[in-house]
Amino acid sequence: MRFKYSICYPNKEDIEYHDKPISGDEALEIAKNYPWEQQLNLFYSLDEDKICFNPSLDFGCLENGLSFCLTAEFDKTKELQFSLWYNRPKKVKTFFGLFGESEKMIVDDVRSYNLQDSLSYLKSFVEGEYQQVEKLFN
Repeated sequence: MRFKYSICYPNKEDIEYHDKPISGDEALEIAKNYPWEQQLNLFYSLDEDKICFNPSLDFGCLENGLSFCLTAEFDKTKELQFSLWYNRPKKVKTFFGLFGESEKMIVDDVRSYNLQDSLSYLKSFVEGEYQQVEKLFN
């Protein structure tokens, strides 16, 4: 599978989009080697009104439109942790279930994952092991 990705910086209003297709292995390397702590230190050094985003990487699959995002923050002990965001089709009840179910693209998130676990879920995503990723949100 091929992916595109985007980067959110603490000090930049505009999201940086990378539309040149990359492989799953390249996506994993980008996330693994990203300067998470450096970007978080920048985040916490900015005046509150100057902060644009938490440091984030979002990977979108070009074949099926699913995406997976890692967003970094420090916990209370200054340990790196992540919230994980997953955008995928999900069955939802229409008008309180009176009209049955339909499929919509839904973004769910979970919090408080370390880098190693976050990369493990990203690996499952880029390898198309969506059932493994779905376990996070059930």
